[in-house]
Amino acid sequence: MKLCSIASGSSGNCIYVGSGQTNLLVDAGVSAKRIENGLKEIEVVPDTLQGILITHEHTDHISGLGVMARRYHIPIYATYETARAIQQIKSVGDIPEGLFQYIKPDEVFEINDITVAPFSTSHDASNPVCYTMNAEGHKVGVATDLGKFDDYIIDQLRDSDLLLLEANHDINMLMVGKYPYYLKQRILGERGHLSNDSCADLISKLVTNKIKHIFLAHLSKENNYEELAYETVCCELADRGYNFSEADLSVAHRDRISDLVIL
Repeated sequence: MKLCSIASGSSGNCIYVGSGQTNLLVDAGVSAKRIENGLKEIEVVPDTLQGILITHEHTDHISGLGVMARRYHIPIYATYETARAIQQIKSVGDIPEGLFQYIKPDEVFEINDITVAPFSTSHDASNPVCYTMNAEGHKVGVATDLGKFDDYIIDQLRDSDLLLLEANHDINMLMVGKYPYYLKQRILGERGHLSNDSCADLISKLVTNKIKHIFLAHLSKENNYEELAYETVCCELADRGYNFSEADLSVAHRDRISDLVIL
């Protein structure tokens, strides 16, 4: 399997996951042009995409969805509630009803040779999910906008070979920043986002000899930056006896694609 972050951050998210037979996107939260250019860089033709897995309906996860779906007639996998919410967002435009494939948390389904397992999150959206994907004897986990993690989330992501996990904000930057109090509380709450510290805590519970690479993802533009997220997570993991290098752990970029990792 292989994974590449085309874009990841509070301003837009789109992740490519592929296998020998199948090409998928997780979310389409940047323009169709950026998605097409990103796919071109990793030599994936857009009309070979077999599905777009949607986590939830917030704009930074669906802003390019309408154009991509209409242009390439790509099936859209989302919970019923998420699909209904998307159809109420005028900026997305009309999406043919037949493109929506309704899924449910904890009900596994297959897209060609990839087995997809959606699981619930506590984020403040309409029945949001994240995903793990299995193919070719490998497991990939993509989990952002978590708000919190618990034993259920850990069980879903356990035994992954490749992970992309949320490290949204630095708590100190958030608290002294310009956001209004209610927004700070939302971000810090159980329906918000994981901090750098929480991400390190989650990683510490998932580390096994199987893991080949971990991406830190969905960084806030205002309350985090790549070097801080990387150093915070690495230092906290080192304190727990886990030593990572840039070959094992990296940050998914906001404005450009990240390295393609192939298992």
